[in-house]
Amino acid sequence: MSSNFNQILAQSKRILKEYDLCENCLGRLFSKKLRVSSNKFLGKKIRKRLGRKTSECHICKNIFLSLQSHINKMVELSSDFQFSTFLTGAILKPSLFDRDDSIRSKFQLRGIDSIKTELTREISKKFAKKTKKKVDYKNPDLTFTIDFKNDFLEIRSKPIFLFGRYTKKIRGFKQKKNLCEFCEGKGCLSCNYHGMSKFDSVEGKICDYFFKKFGTRKAKFTWIGGEDKRSLVLGRGRPFFVKLNDPRKRKLKPEKKINLDQITISDLKFIEQMPKEPIKFRSKIVIKVIVEDTLNSSILANLKSIKKTTITVLEKPSKEVKKKVYELNYKKTSPTSFNISLTADGGLPIKRFVEGNNVNPNLSGILGLKCKCEEFDFYDIEL
Repeated sequence: MSSNFNQILAQSKRILKEYDLCENCLGRLFSKKLRVSSNKFLGKKIRKRLGRKTSECHICKNIFLSLQSHINKMVELSSDFQFSTFLTGAILKPSLFDRDDSIRSKFQLRGIDSIKTELTREISKKFAKKTKKKVDYKNPDLTFTIDFKNDFLEIRSKPIFLFGRYTKKIRGFKQKKNLCEFCEGKGCLSCNYHGMSKFDSVEGKICDYFFKKFGTRKAKFTWIGGEDKRSLVLGRGRPFFVKLNDPRKRKLKPEKKINLDQITISDLKFIEQMPKEPIKFRSKIVIKVIVEDTLNSSILANLKSIKKTTITVLEKPSKEVKKKVYELNYKKTSPTSFNISLTADGGLPIKRFVEGNNVNPNLSGILGLKCKCEEFDFYDIEL
């Protein structure tokens, strides 16, 4: 240690003869070689032994003297967030890296932490001590990015992922939101950065609840199927996955059942991430069908042929999707109408299946009558 330190003193003397360096930058050049944890402590020790003082650091231009103001701002901005872990990043002027690289190259110094690493480490140590939070390099709750070029601090909160189900017991309430007409869903001042101007949909109602509960402004959904505006969603409800961006609150226990007027949310729980692959599911659906002519029992009996049949759906001229019907029951409700209850693969386009638009087989074709879907409701959706 003593001989190594004497060598470092000699090398430091040559460096300081040409360049003024602060304690952090000077110590950083040699701390790994001496296995010292504090760059500032080592730099201070070297300068004291050499009897050298500095007015302005050639590398960082005394940037370490301004760290406290950035830490105070981090504390202030993070006060609205619930978090246990954090990570600090930094954006620096290219000239700072150039000066650092130049000295390391000129004096053949290798295996040294960058000035950026030293900066973020010092800030993180001080912030952690002040807030009693921990640094997490892999999956932090909060990420701070300090832009030293433009004197700006950005704070981002790790997203929250949730799974839940909803039931809808009134007709005329659509599933998907309407995008804000000014920003087309991107988020702007007009829509309070939500991407929607109204909460008049299933998506809107759920978003409004999450925005208030978790202090977030944007949500991204993965729906397990969809329904018509007039459709009911009954039984256990339609499953959905949602990603909440930049939440301020995260240490909350989801409620088992949430009544939101037109809809009810249930089975809400935290999950690790959004699904990476499309999820297969089955739906139990009851369809009300009107026909153009009088029905008789022999014609309706033809519906039995659909059971356990594969339905071909033509999505594009060159793309066919296969759906299967597993269970089927029907009941005549009037001389020109009937109800059909079926369990089928999710994603079967119900109106097209009834009316025969690029779906084969279809109800109109099987009955030999022009059929119209009056409405259809979901009684169960099984993953």
